[in-house]
Amino acid sequence: MKTIKARFSRGTFTPLDPPPPDLVHEGEEVLLAVSPIVSPSGSLVRETAGLWKGLLDAEELKRNIYADRLVATRPPVSF
Repeated sequence: MKTIKARFSRGTFTPLDPPPPDLVHEGEEVLLAVSPIVSPSGSLVRETAGLWKGLLDAEELKRNIYADRLVATRPPVSF
């Protein structure tokens, strides 16, 4: 499977670069998986902000992290 960038305009997909000749041949049917390209403007951060609210108890998470730090998993260092 290969990825080809394309632009959708007036009801058709137009490749932005020519597809490799070994990938598809003229008249051949293909299956397209459409995924929009997201600009690096940071809008995804704004869109996803707060989605974890109510799903995680932050105070309990902190308590668990600090409790796990007290568990010694390495043997003592000997000189």
